Amino acid sequence: MELSLLLEYGWVLLLLIALEGLLAADNALVLAIMVKHLPEEQRKKALFYGLAGAFVFRFGSLFAISFLVDVWQVQAIGALYLLFIAINHIFRKTLVKKGEEEAGIKKDKKKSGFWMTVFKVELADIAFAVDSILAAVALAVALPDTGLGHIGGLDSGKFLVIFAGGMIGLIIMRFAANFFVDLLHKRPGLEIAAFGIVGWVGVKLAVYTMSHPALAILPEGFAKSPEWKITFYVVLILIALGGWFLSKEKKEMPVEEKAS
Repeated sequence: MELSLLLEYGWVLLLLIALEGLLAADNALVLAIMVKHLPEEQRKKALFYGLAGAFVFRFGSLFAISFLVDVWQVQAIGALYLLFIAINHIFRKTLVKKGEEEAGIKKDKKKSGFWMTVFKVELADIAFAVDSILAAVALAVALPDTGLGHIGGLDSGKFLVIFAGGMIGLIIMRFAANFFVDLLHKRPGLEIAAFGIVGWVGVKLAVYTMSHPALAILPEGFAKSPEWKITFYVVLILIALGGWFLSKEKKEMPVEEKAS
């Protein structure tokens, strides 16, 4: 492989690691909140089942989408989905939650039993898997082909980058989640920035879709042009920097809120 190709793949992998880290921390925090009402022994079992489910669903999603990635309808649905979850999450975090806090609304939810909690955790895992793989595919799909063969409908190099991103996300969920959860608590703007990046990645997938030969809304080579790639990465870095510098740093978070 040429050095320029290796550098481009390496850069995308680094972006995936950063994005997967923030998303995995958010996912781990959600799972921790979902199981925290259980006794300690059941909580550990539920989290174990959650991690196992995350592994199965993430790689199931990867292998499924590797065969469908060149279908423009699938690309369009993926782009719309990424844009939806980004807008929905940011809306809930900024407007809905703020409105509830100002109104003094505190929701008391009925606590589920062990197996119902495990079921809810697995449903959450499916959503997390789809989010993660779609975001990874959207980042990797416009990379140049490596010429090393194909896995499903994906170039082997692209598949391995997405695979590596998925593995890193799972490792972060299991071993480094507390660090990222603490970071998200201290810099809450990073969570909004992470989903802003997911939305921007959705825009990238939409551009790739509109460049598909079957649609030809944009010129076929536009999604892979240097101008678009530079624009995409500059905006992505600006979103990340904005999330960091515009976020007010908070004090140490309570122990019970940390991911187990």
